[in-house]
Amino acid sequence: MPATEEEEQQSSYEAQCNYYTDKIMTNPDWTMAGIFADEGISGTSTKKRENFNRMIRRCKAKKIDLILTKSISRFARNTLDTINYTRMLRAMGIGICFEKENINTLDLDSEMLITMLGAFAQAESESMSRNIAWGKRQAIREGKVSVNFKRLYGYILGEDGSPEIDPEKGAIVRRIFLRYLSGDSLRMIQDRLNEDNIPGLTEGKPWQICGIKGILINEKYCGDVLGQKTFKDRVIGGKVIKNTGQLPQVLIQNNHPGIVSRETFYAVQEEMKRRGAAKSPSAKSPTGRTSYTSRYALSERLVCGECGTLYRRCTWNIRGQKKIMWRCVSRLDYGKKYCHNSPSMEEGPLQQAILNAINFRMSPKEELAEQIADAMRLEIAPSGGAASLGQIKNNIEVLTKEFDRLLEQNTMASESERRFAEIARQLTKLRKQQEAVSSNLRNNAAERARANAIEKTLDQAEHRITQWSEEVIRQIVHTVRVISVDQIQVILYDGTQIDQQVQ
Repeated sequence: MPATEEEEQQSSYEAQCNYYTDKIMTNPDWTMAGIFADEGISGTSTKKRENFNRMIRRCKAKKIDLILTKSISRFARNTLDTINYTRMLRAMGIGICFEKENINTLDLDSEMLITMLGAFAQAESESMSRNIAWGKRQAIREGKVSVNFKRLYGYILGEDGSPEIDPEKGAIVRRIFLRYLSGDSLRMIQDRLNEDNIPGLTEGKPWQICGIKGILINEKYCGDVLGQKTFKDRVIGGKVIKNTGQLPQVLIQNNHPGIVSRETFYAVQEEMKRRGAAKSPSAKSPTGRTSYTSRYALSERLVCGECGTLYRRCTWNIRGQKKIMWRCVSRLDYGKKYCHNSPSMEEGPLQQAILNAINFRMSPKEELAEQIADAMRLEIAPSGGAASLGQIKNNIEVLTKEFDRLLEQNTMASESERRFAEIARQLTKLRKQQEAVSSNLRNNAAERARANAIEKTLDQAEHRITQWSEEVIRQIVHTVRVISVDQIQVILYDGTQIDQQVQ
């Protein structure tokens, strides 16, 4: 029952509480049952109004006989809630006094008036909510966003209130991004962070997969802010849902210092898409595919030379001895129905054959690194004659200004109508080009980051690899095709194909 009698005297939350405390305590016929005020909470829904719900529980326990409140809009701005609660309380013999409207719900003729006034309060609340939403969207379009850096892991606020990178937590964020790019799964990153006793996002609690993924997909870590990721579908009883194109979004770049480079961030996004598209085989799915696994590099690289299906790692028990084998998923799941002659490959000799192929190619290590980088740079080189993103944006701006100018002239001449249609057609074409170029730039950034990672891996590797390393294989080997039980074909990221015998 947070309320006031005079708007100009009790405009604040504290003044309202003081007013009702004084009013109840000075009445000898009343006993204070409590002040149930939800400060700063919207009245459009009762779900988050903790004190309001506590008051209703006290009413059900027969510990409240009368509720005093300033107005219907203070009680609830949802007409349905207002009617339901007043009816429920009236059935229990509990009245609500709305002082501004001079209504007591125990009066027989009060319900119709409450319904009408409650509808007005709801309409006012909806209008206010729409105005606030419009203001926020307009601010986003103008590049003004509000980010709670106090709760954003890896950042602190400086003395002047501007965001700064926390040295320790910022290093953890960089580690998460780089480990993911190097091939670690979310669970592997989680295990390593917890094994190193690094505090999680919530103080005193370990790292969780959802928190790690939240960091990896958050554009704020490269210094950008994407406005209007979510929205509320309606004012009353609405839910916050993800914006997947229902409303326009605005990406504000260089809003604050980035912990990782934009190139690294988009490389991670592309890697996520790649893992989603290249899932490892599983018997649980009739298609032989399930969630991505990066524990074994061959899980997404070893393919059957006969049917093209991925191989799966299996453990065989032969005369009491365990042996690790790799087997075509099609043969495992469907027998010889689709794949007739694919061989089973023992892990040890298979890995050694792959290492032999890499070592054969790594004798001129610097040459290999340069060839891989050159091949990837060739793939991401822009096609000749393509307009730049800046040129496209400039053309869109020029056409938009002309469109606005024609609109201000308010002429409906046939020539103007034709020009309107032509401008709209050109804008549609330019926006499609803009999206295509932007997508290509993001892909280029991802490929450049991957090329850099491969060069770094090769630079750190010995001239001859003697031990199997899942990380090195991920960075160098693109595909391993099983030709027969004693022959494979190793394809590196530079396009080199090496036919290798399996001992």
